Amino acid sequence: MTEKMKQILDNLHKYNMNHIAYVNFGLSEDVIYDALVIAPSYSPDKVITSNDFMITEMGSRSYCTGYEVKKENLKIAWIKTAAGGCNMLDYLLICGELQFKKLIFTGATGALKKEFNIGDICTPSYSVAGTLANTYLKDSIKDYVPFEKVYPDNDYVDRVIQMAKESNYIIRKASVFCTDSIAMEYTHLEEIKSFDTDLIEMETSTFYAIAKQMEIPAVALLVVSDNSATGVPLVGRNEEIQKVYEYSRKVVLIDLIEKIARGLV
Repeated sequence: MTEKMKQILDNLHKYNMNHIAYVNFGLSEDVIYDALVIAPSYSPDKVITSNDFMITEMGSRSYCTGYEVKKENLKIAWIKTAAGGCNMLDYLLICGELQFKKLIFTGATGALKKEFNIGDICTPSYSVAGTLANTYLKDSIKDYVPFEKVYPDNDYVDRVIQMAKESNYIIRKASVFCTDSIAMEYTHLEEIKSFDTDLIEMETSTFYAIAKQMEIPAVALLVVSDNSATGVPLVGRNEEIQKVYEYSRKVVLIDLIEKIARGLV
């Protein structure tokens, strides 16, 4: 991890307490996990249907839950959190106390353009930070950059995409706008569309900014859940579309997470 990340943890420990990841998620600092999955909306027991996986809830607080997900010699730490960049900032940063080899974000995303279908699996080419959370990772909170673009490690992301292709899966690179509010994004939808991003969700700009500080190979995997351009809603999808969505998040996504965690990238 970077010196800045070490300083962030030192300050947390100085003014708060040690072992914050254990307190919130029940996950041990002594265990080396093959991957850490952070999922604002997906708990593993809701998306993993195979009996080959063993899921154990390790700890829970008001807005977050930690799990260990095991399969054969594979061990994954999985944290389910509340949504939003501010929650990503807090919950992922305290996971700096843990030991893990890969970092995976997974969740739903809305599409802003007609060429995206429900169930498409996407990964950000960049994320526009329409949120204040990223500013707190800067040296000064006065260094706020409105709608800053945050980029992943594209070499690593391209390797994930290639691995998926070899497994007959398609991961689409797409630009993302990160919003602070689901309720208010529709009031500002035309303004948001002026950024010409493909997708809209809440956390990936903060996720990749933290991943940079952790210096851990990281990728965000997003499942398209709705499309404002074609009128497919987040709630009330028809049965056929719902089946496509569920297959992507319960079969394809879980297989990709396993392959990434096993170091096939």
